[in-house]
Amino acid sequence: MTTEKKRRRFTPEFKKDAVALVTEQGYSIAKAAQAVDTSENNLRRWSRKPRVIG
Repeated sequence: MTTEKKRRRFTPEFKKDAVALVTEQGYSIAKAAQAVDTSENNLRRWSRKPRVIG
């Protein structure tokens, strides 16, 4: 019996809000990742992406 993990998809709005916890509200990466139920690596990756305005 194998259990497959289904890959989660996150909207750009979700990512922006998650990064805002760190950049605007002073959460640590670990606490913000825990609060939005994702990995610290995801949050780090999202915060490094250049923001496109328009």
